[in-house]
Amino acid sequence: MATVIPIMPAGLSRRELRQAQATVLQALPPLALYIHVPWCVRKCPYCDFNSHNAPATLPEAEFLAALRSDLEQTLPQVWGRQVISVFIGGGTPSLLSAGAVDEMLGMVRAYLKLLPDAEITMEANPGTVEAGRFQAYARSGVNRLSLGVQSFDDACLRALGRIHDGRQARDAIALALDAVPRVNLDLMFALPGQDEAGARRDIDTALSFGTGHLSLYHLTLEPNTVFAKYPPPLPDDDAAAAIQEMLQQRAAEAGYEQYEVSAYARAGQRCQHNTNYWEFGDYLGIGPGAHAKISFHDRILREARTRSPEQWMQRALAGDGSHIASSDVLTPADLPFEFMLNALRLRAGVPSASFSARTGLPLAAIHAQLRRAMNKGLLDADPAVLRATPLGWQFLNDLLEMFLPE
Repeated sequence: MATVIPIMPAGLSRRELRQAQATVLQALPPLALYIHVPWCVRKCPYCDFNSHNAPATLPEAEFLAALRSDLEQTLPQVWGRQVISVFIGGGTPSLLSAGAVDEMLGMVRAYLKLLPDAEITMEANPGTVEAGRFQAYARSGVNRLSLGVQSFDDACLRALGRIHDGRQARDAIALALDAVPRVNLDLMFALPGQDEAGARRDIDTALSFGTGHLSLYHLTLEPNTVFAKYPPPLPDDDAAAAIQEMLQQRAAEAGYEQYEVSAYARAGQRCQHNTNYWEFGDYLGIGPGAHAKISFHDRILREARTRSPEQWMQRALAGDGSHIASSDVLTPADLPFEFMLNALRLRAGVPSASFSARTGLPLAAIHAQLRRAMNKGLLDADPAVLRATPLGWQFLNDLLEMFLPE
């Protein structure tokens, strides 16, 4: 159903946009659930996620009780809405026992209207896989596993600070394929000491397993990480670009479509949960540091949970909302960038009508930015779709900056 919107002049100024009232969303977007498990055996030197070294014994009972309380407190925001997917991320969720995952998913089904065929993804580290554990996760309802392989080369894995080796990665993939119908492999490239031949061996090994989905990430030195403070020697920009081009070509030859900047899938194997993010859908986020985006008929809310696992558990169990670190209503000035930041990551883009349907703003509100982007050859001129051109995808950050609020 279309969004009811007032007529606004083309090229609305930033000042006018800030003053405009949010319009009414007549149809809410799909809703997903993200659950954050914060612990790892050891934090990797490149990682800027909210992950923490695991204690000798995980406090599973307290963690699950806090998750339950977190979920109970957020239920009024989404009461009655269907949940299309669940993503259990981290951290390393595969550190959890099979019983803990079973209780977690039982809790989700008890509190939320989870679709019977919902995609339920769980991240796993090959170094934490035990024989039979994937089978137990599958019996609890997990139907998609995402393995943080990163590389099959032992020297590269040591340079990345990973706790597994190439043999363990291969074994974990075989176990995952036996347990669930859908498996994703995460690979990183432009690694310390990696050349194009090494990256080719990695992608060829990954492709040999025939999984339905690949995620290929360029190693970047993120602020506040060990690698940012002590940078390792990395391939230069030209070498990294050549590696990326080779990976894209090999994936395409093997029948994988690059449907998003870092995501490659065979037919019918796209990640439904992440696609909902990119299409500016809604998501609950529970667990330490988890983020949420919730649409109402008159506003769009962003929330973030307390990052410290101990503080989050203590505050969530208090039941007074103190585990919410921030809660902000997106302003009309925020929405164009927020929407484009996600939608333009999709290679096919999104229908132009979805801008109004998901933000409540008329497309005329970004007329000037759209025209400027088209004139620079960064945005497709087709009025029916919002899609980056091949040049725009190559310079995606430059394209996105055009939609930042002034």
